[in-house]
Amino acid sequence: MMMNDKKLTDFLDGKTEYTLGLFRFFISELEQFGSINIVSLKSMIALEGKHKFAYITQLGKNFIHVVIPFSKPFNDNFCFSKIAQVPGTSQYNHHLRIYLEDDFNEEARQFLRMAYDGEDVL
Repeated sequence: MMMNDKKLTDFLDGKTEYTLGLFRFFISELEQFGSINIVSLKSMIALEGKHKFAYITQLGKNFIHVVIPFSKPFNDNFCFSKIAQVPGTSQYNHHLRIYLEDDFNEEARQFLRMAYDGEDVL
């Protein structure tokens, strides 16, 4: 895992130990796909392999919120809390909120693997 430390530290600073644990678990699980680079942007954390494939948009008191962009909506699922088309584009943001390690289940893992592999990603 590679990260630009100062900005990432700013994102993680003041977060609960519970949320930091979820974050570490999530990154560790994603690293099973291959190399992950963590890129701190202005208001979110981008996750990239060969390309940016997911974004952590919120680190709450007891959850992490991840957005995965795809070029079509995957409505037939149980893991996304919301799927929204970005106005004027063919991008559909799929929102995944992880409260427990168990929330990163096989279904969520499959969608993130698709994104990591570049399948149906913009």
